[in-house]
Amino acid sequence: MITIRNLYKSYGKHQVLKDLQMDFHAGKVYGIVGANGAGKTTLFRCLAGLEKYDGHISADLHPLKEYVGYLPSEIYFLPKITGKEYLTLLIEARNKKPQNLNDQNIFDLPLDRYVSSYSTGMKKKLGILGVLLQGNSLYILDEPYNGLDFQSSLILTDIIHRLRSKGKTVILSSHIFGSLAETCDSITLLSNGKFSAAANRENFSELKRQITEELLHKNLGDIFSL
Repeated sequence: MITIRNLYKSYGKHQVLKDLQMDFHAGKVYGIVGANGAGKTTLFRCLAGLEKYDGHISADLHPLKEYVGYLPSEIYFLPKITGKEYLTLLIEARNKKPQNLNDQNIFDLPLDRYVSSYSTGMKKKLGILGVLLQGNSLYILDEPYNGLDFQSSLILTDIIHRLRSKGKTVILSSHIFGSLAETCDSITLLSNGKFSAAANRENFSELKRQITEELLHKNLGDIFSL
């Protein structure tokens, strides 16, 4: 289990995360939904060990960062690296040897080509494949559906379901509620750096209504009062 208690994160005087509390259990898929700038990426970077923070993040796995597969919303690739070299780099970071990469190429990517020649969607698929082949215990996926075509989105949803069945913990974010509703056991709304609402699967429709009302009131309330 991963536990967050009294988590705060600031950049200078700007407080991004404010007193977050949450537990993540093995064999569950958690969705974090929120508008752009709500703090989703900052939260994920804290969980992945890439940001200093105030508060506590504890886990059964130590050190946690060695068990985390983190997919950022914007993936950095070294210049002049092929898809196969990128996958090899990520696998070897877990002290494993790559095996049969062509057979494991579920997205049919041109692994012998430079990643710089890939489209945005192909780069996203390569990033997803990389964290999967590491064989992590915790997967943190920041906007994983962005840039994916319909078929690849179906594949990713199936992958997430399989990870859950294997007892893995998956945490993913989106600003689109529907993409989370198809995959998650629970969804939490992050708004202005705070968890403001949450629901399990049986209450997703009510949470969606609450989120819709909150966001529309915030964004459209002023313009229609003119």
